[in-house]
Amino acid sequence: MIHVVAVITAKPGLRDTILREFRANVPAVLSEDGCIEYGAVTDTSPAPGFATPIGPDTFMVIEKWTSIQALEAHARSPHMAAYGARTREHIAQRLVHVLTGV
Repeated sequence: MIHVVAVITAKPGLRDTILREFRANVPAVLSEDGCIEYGAVTDTSPAPGFATPIGPDTFMVIEKWTSIQALEAHARSPHMAAYGARTREHIAQRLVHVLTGV
């Protein structure tokens, strides 16, 4: 199984704009072959004292895929290209970690 943690930081004040587009795209992603999990997370409030907040402009996308091929097909999908075009100008930084369980 392939795990993905994408850290998306919006330009100040634009996180909710990106999240609206993200939520609209979720059904298309979940219907893709090989998608096990796909969702966004933000800081919890109140957070325990040991937590490191990601901040008000950042969210993470937690994904699970059956294979690297499924993930690569996801990255090439038309709905992801459209999502990228709609959100590109609102994003300050995007880090994508592709991981394997040990």
